[in-house]
Amino acid sequence: MSVGELYSQCTRVWIPDPDEVWRSAELTKDYKEGDKSLQLRLEDETILEYPIDVQRNQLPFLRNPDILVGENDLTALSYLHEPAVLHNLKVRFLESNHIYTYCGIVLVAINPYEQLPIYGQDVIYAYSGQNMGDMDPHIFAVAEEAYKQMARDEKNQSIIVSGESGAGKTVSAKYAMRYFATVGGSASETNIEEKVLASSPIMEAIGNAKTTRNDNSSRFGKYIQIGFDKRYHIIGANMRTYLLEKSRVVFQADDERNYHIFYQLCAAAGLPEFKELALTSAEDFFYTSQGGDTSIEGVDDAEDFEKTRQAFTLLGVRESHQISIFKIIASILHLGSVEIQAERDGDSCSISPQDEHLSNFCRLLGVEHSQMEHWLCHRKLVTTSETYVKTMSLQQVINARNALAKHIYAQLFSWIVEHINKALHTSLKQHSFIGVLDIYGFETFEVNSFEQFCINYANEKLQQQFNSHVFKLEQEEYMKEQIPWTLIDFYDNQPCIDLIEAKLGILDLLDEECKVPKGTDQNWAQKLYDRHSSSQHFQKPRMSNTAFIIVHFADKVEYLSDGFLEKNRDTVYEEQINILKASKFPLVADLFHDDKDPVPATTSGKGSSSKISIRSARPPMKASNKEHKKTVGHQFRTSLHLLMETLNATTPHYVRCIKPNDEKLPFHFDPKRAVQQLRACGVLETIRISAAGYPSRWAYHDFFNRYRVLVKKRELANTDKKAICRSVLENLIKDPDKFQFGRTKIFFRAGQVAYLEKLRADKFRTATIMIQKTVRGWLQKVKYRRLKGATLTLQRYCRGHLARRLAEHLRRTRAAVVLQKHYRMQRARQAYQRVRRAAIVIQAFTRAMFVRRTYRQVLMEHKATTIQKHVRGWMARRHFQRLRDAAIVIQCAFRMLKARRELKALRIEARSAEHLKRLNVGMENKVVQLQRKIDEQNKEFKTLSEQLSMTTSTYTMEVERLKKELAHYQQSLGEDPSLSLQEEVESLRTELQRAHSERKILEDAHSREKDELRKRVTDLEQENALLKDEKEQLNNQILCQSKDEFAQNSVKENLLMKKELEEERSRYQNLVKEYSQLEQRYDNLRDEMTIIKQTPGHRRNPSNQSSLESDSNYPSISTSDIGDTEDALQQVEEIGLEKAAMDMTVFLKLQKRVRELEQERKKLQVQLEKREQQDSKKVQVEPPQTDIDLDPDADLAYNSLKRQELESENKKLKNDLNELRKAVADQAMQNNSSHGSPDSYSLLLNQLKLAHEELEVRKEEVLILRTQIVSADQRRLAGRNAEPNINARSSWPNSEKHVDQEDAIEAYHGVCQTNRLLEAQLQAQSLEHEEEVEHLKSQLEALKEEMDKQQQTFCQTLLLSPEAQVEFGIQQEISRLTNENLDLKELVEKLEKNERKLKKQLKIYMKKAQDLEDLKPQMLSGAVPCLPAYILYMCIRHADYTNDDLKVHSLLTSTINGIKKVLKKHNDDFEMTSFWLSNTCRLLHCLKQYSGDEGFMTQNTAKQNEHCLKNFDLTEYRQVLSDLSIQIYQQLIKIAEGMLQPMIVSAMLENESIQGLSGVKPTGYRKRSSSMADGDNSYCLEAIIRQMNAFHTVMCDQGLDPEIVLQVFKQLFYMINAVTLNNLLLRKDVCSWSTGMQLRYNISQLEEWLRGRNLHQSGAVQTMEPLIQAAQLLQLKKKTQEDAEAICSLSTSLSTQQIVKILNLYTPLNEFEERVTVAFIRTIQAQLQERNDPQQLLLDAKHMFPVVFPFNPSSLTMDSIHIPACLNLEFLNEV
Repeated sequence: MSVGELYSQCTRVWIPDPDEVWRSAELTKDYKEGDKSLQLRLEDETILEYPIDVQRNQLPFLRNPDILVGENDLTALSYLHEPAVLHNLKVRFLESNHIYTYCGIVLVAINPYEQLPIYGQDVIYAYSGQNMGDMDPHIFAVAEEAYKQMARDEKNQSIIVSGESGAGKTVSAKYAMRYFATVGGSASETNIEEKVLASSPIMEAIGNAKTTRNDNSSRFGKYIQIGFDKRYHIIGANMRTYLLEKSRVVFQADDERNYHIFYQLCAAAGLPEFKELALTSAEDFFYTSQGGDTSIEGVDDAEDFEKTRQAFTLLGVRESHQISIFKIIASILHLGSVEIQAERDGDSCSISPQDEHLSNFCRLLGVEHSQMEHWLCHRKLVTTSETYVKTMSLQQVINARNALAKHIYAQLFSWIVEHINKALHTSLKQHSFIGVLDIYGFETFEVNSFEQFCINYANEKLQQQFNSHVFKLEQEEYMKEQIPWTLIDFYDNQPCIDLIEAKLGILDLLDEECKVPKGTDQNWAQKLYDRHSSSQHFQKPRMSNTAFIIVHFADKVEYLSDGFLEKNRDTVYEEQINILKASKFPLVADLFHDDKDPVPATTSGKGSSSKISIRSARPPMKASNKEHKKTVGHQFRTSLHLLMETLNATTPHYVRCIKPNDEKLPFHFDPKRAVQQLRACGVLETIRISAAGYPSRWAYHDFFNRYRVLVKKRELANTDKKAICRSVLENLIKDPDKFQFGRTKIFFRAGQVAYLEKLRADKFRTATIMIQKTVRGWLQKVKYRRLKGATLTLQRYCRGHLARRLAEHLRRTRAAVVLQKHYRMQRARQAYQRVRRAAIVIQAFTRAMFVRRTYRQVLMEHKATTIQKHVRGWMARRHFQRLRDAAIVIQCAFRMLKARRELKALRIEARSAEHLKRLNVGMENKVVQLQRKIDEQNKEFKTLSEQLSMTTSTYTMEVERLKKELAHYQQSLGEDPSLSLQEEVESLRTELQRAHSERKILEDAHSREKDELRKRVTDLEQENALLKDEKEQLNNQILCQSKDEFAQNSVKENLLMKKELEEERSRYQNLVKEYSQLEQRYDNLRDEMTIIKQTPGHRRNPSNQSSLESDSNYPSISTSDIGDTEDALQQVEEIGLEKAAMDMTVFLKLQKRVRELEQERKKLQVQLEKREQQDSKKVQVEPPQTDIDLDPDADLAYNSLKRQELESENKKLKNDLNELRKAVADQAMQNNSSHGSPDSYSLLLNQLKLAHEELEVRKEEVLILRTQIVSADQRRLAGRNAEPNINARSSWPNSEKHVDQEDAIEAYHGVCQTNRLLEAQLQAQSLEHEEEVEHLKSQLEALKEEMDKQQQTFCQTLLLSPEAQVEFGIQQEISRLTNENLDLKELVEKLEKNERKLKKQLKIYMKKAQDLEDLKPQMLSGAVPCLPAYILYMCIRHADYTNDDLKVHSLLTSTINGIKKVLKKHNDDFEMTSFWLSNTCRLLHCLKQYSGDEGFMTQNTAKQNEHCLKNFDLTEYRQVLSDLSIQIYQQLIKIAEGMLQPMIVSAMLENESIQGLSGVKPTGYRKRSSSMADGDNSYCLEAIIRQMNAFHTVMCDQGLDPEIVLQVFKQLFYMINAVTLNNLLLRKDVCSWSTGMQLRYNISQLEEWLRGRNLHQSGAVQTMEPLIQAAQLLQLKKKTQEDAEAICSLSTSLSTQQIVKILNLYTPLNEFEERVTVAFIRTIQAQLQERNDPQQLLLDAKHMFPVVFPFNPSSLTMDSIHIPACLNLEFLNEV
């Protein structure tokens, strides 16, 4: 393609600009060869004439098409040059906020100066296992590539991180190490990955400082080797350091700080443990205050210091060593603040002996104060003959002090690095390693010294290695694709390296000058001028004789020679070092010991580079010659060679960090600074090497998909895509050198892809024009037809209007004639009407007169009728009222009755309601008071009435007496009345009347007060009734309100309860999952231990085989089969004392079981008593001869139960006695003998008396029982003797009939046999009965003896003191326990025999369980689903039928362990896992359905209820099976996700479900493996649907519950959603409109599949909602404010970060699409500010919904299930 075609009108180019470096412009006129200028239009519409150098013919750089801008890989750009790279980085950084970009094999990282949420654990897991080009550029992608290549190629790897200070090198290296620590982990429990990460805060504290360019700048280089074992787990690490900037310890420029550790220590100086350091604020010390501000914004030094201390502790540095380290650091601060006073002569100095800082320095380092004070101001000169001590000037003393401070800090730095390496060291064999090199980038300042020289020398070496590696990769790519290629000319910086390190180079001359006694920097500079002036990489400045210029690969750098010799020598006076060696602190003395300074070459493996920054060491061959110490330059050159050897032996990966601006502004891009760093870090060199060859590479499939629009129709008939691509390129690009066909790719020269994009765009443009032409023509035709139709309509309406106007005229003429006619007719009619009206008026008056008469008559009749109506109505109403009154009376009576009943109920309610009491407290008090008043007045009335009656009686008696006296006087005196007596009688009568009147007054007052009280009581009762009514109304209102509130609260509480239930269920299932993981880990570790040991005598603990405790995390004691405490003790002994102590629930269950047995015993006793009563009734009713037929079994059973009851009661009495003994002993120990002994003895006496009485009662019961037994025996013998007589006397109805002799003989023999059988049974029963009686007698005698002994001992104890009583009680208890132990030993022997029998049975069941393990789903394809579960339940039911608890326990334990073993063996078999999940759930349902619990038996049939368990409660085992089901479900989901995950990204995002919709964009150097359509990694949506069909078929065929199937697919769809959305958020190439269309189509297909399988109710579609909204977001318009509102309203399931990320990633695939503007994204962010979204960007793909196993009873009955004969389980049919 000619130059004229490239530089045509509208072509965009790049031109240089002094401010923006490069500026875009557009050609307004075609360029022709020979033109001296170009006509350009800038972006601000200004016209510019750009001159062209005709001799060099240098035209401006062409600009890439917009569709290529913003690519992940810079090598994907068609035009590869500096402006294209700069513009692509700028667009990605500013518009998309992407800080990472690939440039071939280099990852370019731009520091955002802002925390971004792209480094979380979810992002690490998202990049883990992915190919490097599959996801967006990231430091994790580089780390994953290194980890993957290490595992795949078994070769060591290196990640080289470089850049300027402040570019983010340390952070990038830290994130890379975090990735390795997360993905690799540690192989053992040493947590080595945590130690590797813990080394970062320590190294940052002692090696990082604030500079003008960076707040956390690393002032040293480091190379960390992370070691891995054969399984690629982290086992250790090692660190090497390079060139610590020691000068920063004693000097800092403005706005800079010393190392962080100094400020951290000053911030923590107030802590108690640091009081002895004598530190204050950092502003008070000279070494920390030279830079001005001692704080950093947003940094808490005290908090960072705490992190540093924690890191020291984690790395194993003891607390004493930490304190020693901090003492040394504090001593450096004190040394810098020592005041040095110059003497008058100027040649000597002195330090005050009272200097506080010097005293603190000597005290902290443990050195002598006087010696240090002397040798800080003096030095020793040694000659051949004698030694001199010379004073030093002020400047010399300051320099010596600073040199000492730097040396102490460097030695401490080396010691810390060495101890970190010791902590990270491992004794295991290292299989491979990954190294992370965090080293300084190329530096150039206004004043460049020795440090910049070494840094740039190291970068020259690294750049040489980088160039050779890039060239090597290019060569390998061409050779692999079998492409002929020529040698690419790339920049080789070997001459520059030779200038520095070759013989008599700059470093050699520097070392030589250092050896000269009076060597100076000027002399060394002059030697450089003389030696290297002819070198093309060395120049001499014009205006200086002490500086020199080196032409590095990045730029020219001018170095000032002042200070080179001093820094290279690194001189420290020997006398000062000797003082420090004599320190009383071991750590300080060890720091400066000679054997701590070996040469770097001898310790290259560990920490050798840390010696670069200390004073030079003695060579190993000349240890006695102290003059030939190695210089800093020599050490640095040696360590750099070792580093290069290490890097050359590994596969390098490059990370280039770019600093976007010097102001540390977030997301601010300075083009000038960026270009400087791009030139310096080698990115542009990579671009140049790529552009020299074939930079653009396309796979045949991708090329065909992208450019098939350029293929002719007849060529598409060919099926070979390679042939089609060849023919197309040969037709389109005429120059064959512009492209090459490789084996799998097509290689293009620079610019060819842009040309093809132009052709493709032209093709689309032509097609677009054709479409537009056709559409516009069609639109014009439609418009013409519309106009023609409108014209015809107008004509039609005009003609109609004219016709209507003519018709109107004719109508009006006709109307005028008609009006005239009617007018004339009207006049004639009016005349006629006048005459007619007169006649009518006369007639009207006449007729009115007659009508009025008739009206009057009618009116009178009407009035009469009205009167009659009212009278009749009054009568009817009166009758009605009478009836109504009667009804009302009845109603009132009825209502009164009801009211009384209600009143009674209300009174009852009022009495019972406490709140009514509170309401009526006052009234009740009043009523009570009034009642009391009434009672008091009644009492007074009674007393008064009594007094009155007494007075009246006395009066009457006196009257009688007086009458008698009067009669007596009359008789004595005759008929002569006495006036005095009459007067007395009258007075008495008056008094009597007065008393009667007073009584009447009192009675009236009493009745009046009584009426008043009654009235008040009625008033109070009425008021109380009113209050009750009000209370009822209020209660009704409260009830109504409470009902509404209760309904609302209940709804809320239900929602909260559901949410809490889901959370609790998820937490519980996560715990189950963690337990299964720990169990798996334990098994793995156990297997590893057995492999490692491999000793023949090794025995495994039997508890690991079949113990439910070990495998199921549940107690192995049966929950319902233990009958008494002896069995429980035996079980505890089997388990072990530790587990018995741990699991107290077993004893609670034992107690529960004992209570249940006690209840059963009582029930049986009641039944026996009833049976005895029935038997007695039968005996009374039946004739006497039936007494012989009584069955003695009931009596025997009753007697045995009585005996058991007596034994249990005896045991209780023993236990009570033991408790009393303990109580007495405790009381005697606690209380004094004077206070506590009487109470304890009285308590003991009372209890013993009660026990004695109880024992007497029991003895009587035993005697009664014995008499009953004896009487029963006598009755049995009497019945046996009386039997013949009874038979003889009995008369049978058929006795006289004739009987055949043979029949009689046979009957006789039969009777004899039955008699013999009955006699044998009776004898056996009598023997048993006699044995039981003997046993009872022996027990009774033993109890008597024991009681006698207890009484004797009690009498003895009464005579002893309290202490002696306690001792005696203890001795008695010991003797009793020994006897019980002997009995228990005998019991243990018996139980051991039973145990051996049970073990045999267990082996049989283990064999059956083994058969279950070997069971495969295919073997039961034609059988009933979940047949193993039914068979297992039938086995459990058989054990329940035989009441064998050990069988149940062993069967369930072996079943659970067997299922676990099978699942562990088939941990990747979906069918097997689904099979056992369905069977485990079915077994769980069977245990619920047949448990006897009414809640689970509602759907059972009568036949199924017969199959319920009778003897055991397996609730605990149901919980175990539920947990096992959860584990199996989680394993099933894990297997399904493992099978689906490789398909998801390819099927959902990459495969073209709608053919021809999308075209692939250029992918650059990082070619995605998943983009190969014909490869193994390509999947379509049909593959996912087929796989899910297989899952669904397997689960349905195996009878898995439908509810669980729904939950499985909900989980799988969530995983599809999470994986797809996470990849969408991390891949720029798939964020396009066409991908959104593909996604919506794929999701609709999945929804259709769900509906087809009737799974749409599972909630799976709801889990896909974020992905659906992401697909809609890709397809919506993204321009206006309305579009932003629509996006915010639709994207409710996406977080703000996800929405912004998708918009930033959105990439147009064609020129006709537009990018999302930054302003639109800012609008979206502003509208979404109110959302409280989580900060997490990615979805948690490992999240698992809590599973629920709803109860699903079976309709099958157990007897309808066919058991295969191969299982040998015929005994199950007997149940």
